[in-house]
Amino acid sequence: MKTVHVSASRGYDVVIGGGLLETMGRTAAQLCPGRTACLVSDDTVFGLYGDRAKASLEAAGFTVCTWVFPHGEQAKCGERFLELVNFLAEHRLTRADLLVALGGGVTGDLTGFAAACYLRGVRVLQVPTSLLAMVDSSVGGKTAIDLPAGKNLCGAFYQPVGVLCDTDLLRTLPEDIFRDGCAEVIKYGVLGSRDLFDRLAAAHVRDQAEAIVADCVAMKRDVVEADEFDTGRRQFLNLGHTLGHAVEAGSDFRLSHGKSVAIGMAMIARAAASKGFCSPETRDELIALLTRYGLPTETDQTPEAILRTALGDKKRQGGSITLVVPAEIGRCVLHKIPVEELPRWIEAGI
Repeated sequence: MKTVHVSASRGYDVVIGGGLLETMGRTAAQLCPGRTACLVSDDTVFGLYGDRAKASLEAAGFTVCTWVFPHGEQAKCGERFLELVNFLAEHRLTRADLLVALGGGVTGDLTGFAAACYLRGVRVLQVPTSLLAMVDSSVGGKTAIDLPAGKNLCGAFYQPVGVLCDTDLLRTLPEDIFRDGCAEVIKYGVLGSRDLFDRLAAAHVRDQAEAIVADCVAMKRDVVEADEFDTGRRQFLNLGHTLGHAVEAGSDFRLSHGKSVAIGMAMIARAAASKGFCSPETRDELIALLTRYGLPTETDQTPEAILRTALGDKKRQGGSITLVVPAEIGRCVLHKIPVEELPRWIEAGI
């Protein structure tokens, strides 16, 4: 078992290891003075782990209410958000009580945003069940819902009271969902660790899950502590996301987040190589590892369609947008461009 402490506006521990779902109630009781917990999960995850999670909370003395929603990115919307906060109000949760986000990135984002807004802030414990959520969305306090105009456009920075990454849950994760998380893991290697990238090439993530999750969380911790509110260094975590989000939204979210990020990374690597930011060898090495993990590296969407969606990206600032561009494996740079240049980057990335 490994523990990574995050020192942000609220400090908390990210605990990584097996068997954490069974002990979740005891951990929650140490983090929360109240004894009412709202367990939030989607219908797929709740069917797998909901009873165990609820039993753990009840054994620790919590009165538990459950809010289960239909799975999928489409649920991360204003309608579901209002349903959840109204549910919390109907069950009279107080600031002393706790929300538990049991699930993947959609659950964590939606629950975290509800926790940030309800009563102007209640405690939330993140219990990610997917590899992607363990290494990325559950850590760092970014919470959000999607708007018709784009992904994650309404949200808040709101740190959890803790994160429990039970790596035993990865054993039952469908291969396709596990593959999504591998895209984010590869992202960390490209961003800041040649060693991590090489370890991913030498052995599959499944064979070294606890160590890989801990290393990725530690890397994200360092970035969050340096730039909690995403004004500088934290922008590096957007590698593959500007174009990836556009591809994801352009598919009406039929394409998963992880696969979209993989396409986004491949696109920015191709564009970077064509513009002299990185070597063709770096481009080819990244695309080869994505392919080895069964991740897509191309899209059939037109450059015009990708551009329309990308221009609504929340990272756009006035007439400019900052791209995260690979320089070599283990090092990226931030490159700010006028939005008028974005079409040429997209065309070079296709």
